[in-house]
Amino acid sequence: MDVGLSAEQHQLVDSFTSLFSGASPPSRVREAEPLGFDASLWGTARSAGVLPMAVGEDAGGWGARLLDLALVAELQGRFLAPAPIIEAQAAARLLARLGTPPASAALAAALAGERTVTVAFLPARGGVARLVPAGAVADGAVVLNGDRLLLVQGCGARAANLGSLPLADLPIGPDADVLATGPEAVAAHEAAQDEFLLLTAAAQVGIAARALEIGVGYVKERTAWNVPIGSFQAVAHTLADVAAAVDGARLLAYEAAWAATEEPERFAELAALAFGFAAETARDATYHSLHFHGGYGFTDEYDVQLYYRRARAWAGVCLEPRAAYRRAADRRYGPAQMEEQWTSA
Repeated sequence: MDVGLSAEQHQLVDSFTSLFSGASPPSRVREAEPLGFDASLWGTARSAGVLPMAVGEDAGGWGARLLDLALVAELQGRFLAPAPIIEAQAAARLLARLGTPPASAALAAALAGERTVTVAFLPARGGVARLVPAGAVADGAVVLNGDRLLLVQGCGARAANLGSLPLADLPIGPDADVLATGPEAVAAHEAAQDEFLLLTAAAQVGIAARALEIGVGYVKERTAWNVPIGSFQAVAHTLADVAAAVDGARLLAYEAAWAATEEPERFAELAALAFGFAAETARDATYHSLHFHGGYGFTDEYDVQLYYRRARAWAGVCLEPRAAYRRAADRRYGPAQMEEQWTSA
């Protein structure tokens, strides 16, 4: 396995670092919190090609690898960029994978900037897609309803959530377009879930890395008994453990992205593992950073609380870590085999 970045990928990272640092500073993140969306940033990201890079040339895109998308997602997490980049990329790849006339038409409209399409991570229940990522700002969402994959029109009212994400419940109306049916629809949605988990894992790595930097910077400056609190072993060792976990989470996310092309039979398992570990790492990194800030960390004036809340919200949108690990085990062993092993043990 080689997950070293090429010269082009380093350029990609530099380009989007510049984009997000200029268009998504903490002040803009705070301004976007009522809806969790910055229309100006989204327009800038689209102009930078976040959608064409997500799909192949045969679908009108650039054909970037999943690792390239993960690099952008990591930066989105690092800067808490309030734009539906991951959601729109996952939806675009799903539409391209289907290739049916209605799917191709929706993809063409998305690539042309005429509409924003997201994907519901969870299947619909009772005729409603719950907590759809970017559902409060998208023009449509791809939803699995039973064994039918539908394109639901319109956006919903934002559902209140800890991380100020633009989540929404979307009712499935009679005007929904049928994109695919049967096993093909279910398999396509599962593939989109896997990619969504991988990209969100990369974003969680970005959150964890930035939270660690904030925490380290603070404990170097904050003093107690006339010495920096970072000199205390309880603080230093904890942050060292977090640093090791961040590196591990990043490597696992990159390995999953690499496997999508090189060992596709392992991708679903690795994507779930990457998400579970990255979600745990982001949770721990933001918690410890906030904790070492003392009471200040919970106040709106400090940036660390933004990362703390977003880390928990993103995990809740997809899967809690324990559920992600169960999904990974299901992909490797199958639910029945795994239950038999536990029973026999």
